Amino acid sequence: MVDKSKELWGWLSFQWFSPSTFSDYTWEYQSLLWLLWLVPLVFLIRWLMSLKFRQKLSVALPGKEKRWTPVSLLRFIPDLLTAGLLSLVIIALARPQKTNEKVEQWTEGIDIMMVIDISESMQIEDFRPNRLEAAKQVAKDFISGRFQDRIGIVIFSGDAYSLSPLTTDYELLHSYIDDIDFDMIENPGTAIGSALAVATNRMRESESQSKVLILLSDGDNTAGNIDPITAAKLAKAYDIKMYSIAVGKEGKVPYGKDFFGRTRYVENTLDETTLREIASIGQGEFYRVSDNTALEQVFSLIDAYEKAEIKETRYKDTTDFYRIYLNWAVLIFLFWLLLKSTFVTNILQD
Repeated sequence: MVDKSKELWGWLSFQWFSPSTFSDYTWEYQSLLWLLWLVPLVFLIRWLMSLKFRQKLSVALPGKEKRWTPVSLLRFIPDLLTAGLLSLVIIALARPQKTNEKVEQWTEGIDIMMVIDISESMQIEDFRPNRLEAAKQVAKDFISGRFQDRIGIVIFSGDAYSLSPLTTDYELLHSYIDDIDFDMIENPGTAIGSALAVATNRMRESESQSKVLILLSDGDNTAGNIDPITAAKLAKAYDIKMYSIAVGKEGKVPYGKDFFGRTRYVENTLDETTLREIASIGQGEFYRVSDNTALEQVFSLIDAYEKAEIKETRYKDTTDFYRIYLNWAVLIFLFWLLLKSTFVTNILQD
């Protein structure tokens, strides 16, 4: 009963005229609100005309009777009621509304496993500040650009280690990437085959229609007990698409400081054959990058290639409030009729 009463008489509140209430409205016919400026203008013109054309009767009155009193303002009440009535009708005609729009986005999603080399050679500084830190940054940027894709991380040097299973918790993935360090795996070397096998094991039970593996390394396979080509064929058997990225420049590259604090240079070579074949088996692409910009561009390309279609559903719930102002207009009209139909009108005019 209380709820019905509140619903029935809830319009009888001055909150409907507060600036905050009006600021929340959208208007179906907003241009009609310009008519509100005409209301005071009409009454101003009417008042000026009444001053000029109203009949005047000369009456002698004592001086004390000619003094102005606040009671004389009561004569303006009918005009104020009329102005309020017209304003409320205009507001109602402009159709104040509140719209609740809810947007739902979803996608079937892609499963992506990032396989990152953390071997000793990733400390080489032909990338800024070094190869590993550059790879970590582009990996984080790549993750930030995804939507509802499950992403996992495998790191490797002499051994391979699953750092994170497939997840959509991108903040957690960022924290894992921040923690990646050269000391996380003790055995030296580059076990590309083992890394592919660990990544495949993480993805083999995935039911996603699209599974992608991104391998980033700067060296040849020198460790592990699984041949990289065999591991790539195993991944392909599970419908995993593979991209391989070879990082590093050829020739002399900066690698730390010597005893005297001078930049030390080492000779760098990279046999691309294995990484190219892995990408070929996985029906992906092979990329060779030699600086930070090229690495960022490669990840941008992969990001563009492996985008799932994002579907969107919009729910729009619109509530009208014009009835509230019509109710107030009717109330004011009834009050105006009361003044016009009783002796009160004479009192106000006199």
